[in-house]
Amino acid sequence: MILLQVNQLQKYYGADLILSNIKLELQTRDRVALVGRNGAGKSTLLKIIAGHLSYDGGEIIKPKDVTIGYLAQNTGLESKLSIWDEMLTVFKPLQEMEKTLRRLEEQMADPAIFEDSGKYERILKEYDQLQVKFKEQGGYQYESDIRSVLYGLNFHDNSLMIASLSGGQKTRLALGKLLLTKPDILILDEPTNHLDINTLSWLEQYLQGYDGAILIVSHDRYFLDKVVTQVYEVSRKQIQRFTGNYSAYLDQKAANYERDMKLYEKQQQEVANLQDFIQRNLARASTTKRAQSRRKKLEKMELMDRPLGDEKSATFSFEIEKQSGNDVLMVESLAVGYEGKKISEDISFRAYRGESIALVGPNGIGKSTLLKTIIKKLPSLEGAIRYGTNLAIGYYDQEQAELTSNKRVLNELWDDYPLKSEKEIRTVLGNFLFSGDDVLKIVSTLSGGEKARLALAKLMLQKANLLILDEPTNHLDLDSKEVLENALIDYPGTILFVSHDRYFINRIATKVLELSPKGSLEYLGDYDYYVDKKLEQEELAALAQAASIKKTTEKDSTEKNSYQQDKETKKIERQRKRRLEEVELRIGELEEQIQEFELQLCDPEVFQDHEKVLNINLQNEKAKSELEQLMDEWAALAE
Repeated sequence: MILLQVNQLQKYYGADLILSNIKLELQTRDRVALVGRNGAGKSTLLKIIAGHLSYDGGEIIKPKDVTIGYLAQNTGLESKLSIWDEMLTVFKPLQEMEKTLRRLEEQMADPAIFEDSGKYERILKEYDQLQVKFKEQGGYQYESDIRSVLYGLNFHDNSLMIASLSGGQKTRLALGKLLLTKPDILILDEPTNHLDINTLSWLEQYLQGYDGAILIVSHDRYFLDKVVTQVYEVSRKQIQRFTGNYSAYLDQKAANYERDMKLYEKQQQEVANLQDFIQRNLARASTTKRAQSRRKKLEKMELMDRPLGDEKSATFSFEIEKQSGNDVLMVESLAVGYEGKKISEDISFRAYRGESIALVGPNGIGKSTLLKTIIKKLPSLEGAIRYGTNLAIGYYDQEQAELTSNKRVLNELWDDYPLKSEKEIRTVLGNFLFSGDDVLKIVSTLSGGEKARLALAKLMLQKANLLILDEPTNHLDLDSKEVLENALIDYPGTILFVSHDRYFINRIATKVLELSPKGSLEYLGDYDYYVDKKLEQEELAALAQAASIKKTTEKDSTEKNSYQQDKETKKIERQRKRRLEEVELRIGELEEQIQEFELQLCDPEVFQDHEKVLNINLQNEKAKSELEQLMDEWAALAE
């Protein structure tokens, strides 16, 4: 079912055209990403679709009963209620329905009404209809839904007052409340901001199972690859649709550009040959007719425009002025926190020259606090930090707290490096996409993305041999992130960084340091290696716990009632058999699906349609992945 259509939409800000001829369609269970550079108009388009902004041309078609839920960037939930009471407001109609059901139950229990068969039948009929409606709308599970969403978003004490929460927590709570409303179209603008890695993983799974359509703007490539199946690119005021996740979009875009460039070059060569023939033969009597014929052909030819490549990207690299010693940082039994209150303690690790260390852990565990302690912005509460020789530290603050001045962008850099010429400073700023009058903007008025690029420009000029980066990819669009990744990969110094961007961690990290309240653990590898090792550790812990339980059970078995033990054993066996039957049934269904997909791919009408082939392949791979997991589970259950 088509939920929404956008046709030939236009939007102006004053005299400036922002969006032109925008076409977009959303159907039930669509998973759509909107991508493009910062300032391309993505958030503007989301606001227009959500009804928060007007538009100047075109149309938006949406059935009246289709509901839209919209979460803007950094939208915090403001309320005087507790977390739990605020979430309950989403289900106020169900609560009213529940009260009505209780009232009807009381009436049916009244002897006077029971004796009046006509009245009793009418109340019973109303009760049955309302009960069915109550059940269909989730009346028996809404409290469970609230707990599930709050737990997934890392809220464990639901009695807390919302007014006491931080800005990031309020943003997460706003997301949670929107998810609980379950609109037909869910519009999310940068929903991954303020989420740690565990919460991101939960949100991915939740959105994959969401019943409505989803339209997302996000700069988290790992997240987009997991969630979306379509990508709309906003570029140069236009929009273009691609099928598949973000990685598939990149591949298709590159292939399309290469194809269009070859067609363009081929036509240009043909035009050059025609022009050459006309020039050489038009004046000769023997060949003038042929030349005129070719001139007519040239005039009728529809000339292609040269394919537009990517828009201009930032270009920069990080260099060092002098090399550090081999031992860069030695942290021993360190405790960090604020005002004498520990957040995390017993932190020990070493950083060696050339390493790139990712610091991970849930929000509030002290990652940023540790970085600020290392750069001496905060005092350590216990332990010691020893610094290597020739160490020069460059620090990037996730909040860009130091970029709030009323200086112009040009002076923000030039005042730090007064010996450089204006041309040199403008060149550096140009590499970070500040050109022309952009360098005369006041720093405090810059957008988040612009401040991030300016902070990176300042960091680049420091030529430090140890970079300490706190969420360096926040506010950067996907293209700028890739430029930053490449610059850091080529950087000859040492890096210690905090990031929730798993794709970024995978590309940069050579070591992962996991922080907890009681210490730190090192994993020698990238993010994928860290995840694999964590799963391995959890499985071993589960096995050890199971063995411990089994041992305890065996020890206590002589003291327990044999009947109860036998009953429990039979219950577990029934559960195993039931699950085995469910798995076998699902395996059969998946095998049939895979066989059907393979047959479809052999159909000439299908394999000539690129989009159909891509869609069938995606479904086929998903089915195969699920089948492989179920086969492993079946083998374990059948033992």
